[in-house]
Amino acid sequence: MLTLLAVVFLVWLVFGYFGYGRWIAKQFVLDDHRPTPAHELSDGEDYVPTSKFYLFGQHFSAIAAAGPIAGPIIACLAFGWLPCLIWIALGVVLIGAVHDFSTLTASLRHSAKSVAEITRDQLGLSAGRAMMAFIWIALVYVTVAFTDITAGTFVAGDEALVGETSFNPGGAVALASVLYLGLSILLGLVERFLKPPLWLATIIFVPATFALSWVGTQYSHVLSYGHQTWAVIILLYCVAASLMPVWALLQPRGYLGGFVLYSAIAVGVVGIFFGGYSIQQPAFKSFDVGGMTGMLFPFLFVTIACGACSGFHGLVCSGTTSKQIDKESDAHPVGYGGMLAEGFVAFIALVTVMIATSDALVGPDGHSLSAGKIYGNGIGNFLTLLIGKQNLQFAITFGAMAFSTFVFDTLDVTMRLGRYLIQELIGLPGRAGAIIGTLITVALPFALIFFAKPGSYVEFWTLFGASNQLLAALTLLSITAWLYKARRRIAFTLIPMLFVLVITLWALGSMVYVNLQTTTGLDIKLINGLVSLSLIGLAIFLVVTAWIKSRTLEVAPPPMEVL
Repeated sequence: MLTLLAVVFLVWLVFGYFGYGRWIAKQFVLDDHRPTPAHELSDGEDYVPTSKFYLFGQHFSAIAAAGPIAGPIIACLAFGWLPCLIWIALGVVLIGAVHDFSTLTASLRHSAKSVAEITRDQLGLSAGRAMMAFIWIALVYVTVAFTDITAGTFVAGDEALVGETSFNPGGAVALASVLYLGLSILLGLVERFLKPPLWLATIIFVPATFALSWVGTQYSHVLSYGHQTWAVIILLYCVAASLMPVWALLQPRGYLGGFVLYSAIAVGVVGIFFGGYSIQQPAFKSFDVGGMTGMLFPFLFVTIACGACSGFHGLVCSGTTSKQIDKESDAHPVGYGGMLAEGFVAFIALVTVMIATSDALVGPDGHSLSAGKIYGNGIGNFLTLLIGKQNLQFAITFGAMAFSTFVFDTLDVTMRLGRYLIQELIGLPGRAGAIIGTLITVALPFALIFFAKPGSYVEFWTLFGASNQLLAALTLLSITAWLYKARRRIAFTLIPMLFVLVITLWALGSMVYVNLQTTTGLDIKLINGLVSLSLIGLAIFLVVTAWIKSRTLEVAPPPMEVL
């Protein structure tokens, strides 16, 4: 049964890439003779033409963080695996990959501008500013949630490590991560100044990346700091990373991080097809399992989020990736293909909980295991098929560290995107604008990290999931307006936009009601409730603006000139 589901899912992804993906590429009339912004605006820092294979790894590692792993596991435990599988399959091909591919292409045709700038061009100055505010709030929540998760991991380690090994689990993850970043910088310098063949750099640096996990386990007590100290260090790192040229850190880190993801996927494939596992969890539980987020509609869709569709991906596509696309046809494998790969990551994460017995989902203390613990155990058991049961501790360590790496890789990308956004808003390019934009972007996360208690990411994560999906809907709204103006087909972006818009506004409305009902004053619930209300207001403004614009728009007669 499990193997059959995996085969059907993979066939569906292949159809999505070669069938639906190619059809969408035709709608955009991709032309390799048209120079991309990476060539037109090449500056050696942000605008750098990059091969699609190298760029795919960077893009993939930037978009694939904790979302496609934690979301499916949490949703499966709540609602059963069948609705999760259906949403991941349909969402990733018909909505998520369409969103990523369309956003990347639209940014290429708008001089690698961000989603907010595209919105301003298509819907007007006020709409552009509203979108900037929406995106900036979403980025703040990404930064806060992921910083808190990572700091906690560096202190105590992922739960998959606790009790499994004799070393300091937090220190092991911290040291391995710091060394991983240092190795990335070294790769960037080698690529920049020595210019070796990519295959040579790959066979040297990729094995070294995995070796760092072993080094972390051997010297796990070297980096031992408190939660708040790590949070500050991580945010300071994000500031520095945001100001570094993409070749120095972003590109090499993404490339190496991509291989960690590739390895996790490969191990997952081995486990699914050769592990002999059977499904243990129920296919369906209930449409209402209780609690604030217990309704399958709408909370299944915002819980899984990144595994099927993610607005954050649009920020990566239009913020960093579009500045590095070498030729327009590369947008198909990088944009559409990258999202399909993330969908398969979500499928593997879903399998790790599908095959777990009820007893295996409860820890020795009687509490339910976290998504990271379930994933780490699942990947670890899959890996033992290759390295033997006697190495189970190392295997589980690899799975847990892979999960932590996915989260950490997203942080500096988020800070860079926030910097780009502020620079566009204030109209100040160059080094001065970069510094100001970065400092403005990091200010609120610093304040929230000090205001919130350690481990408060759960409070932020719920709102992040809903705002993330709503951002995807609003991005599709702007792209639909662009296509409508160009007299191109709009159904493939309009229909997904309407579905995601309704679902996420529904979820945010529920969160406003519950948070404001349960707040006890100036606390996280009050902040989340007010922010949810603000996001709903911004979304409604953008939708109304787009509607008015569509009624008064003079449609361009020559569509090819607009696209």
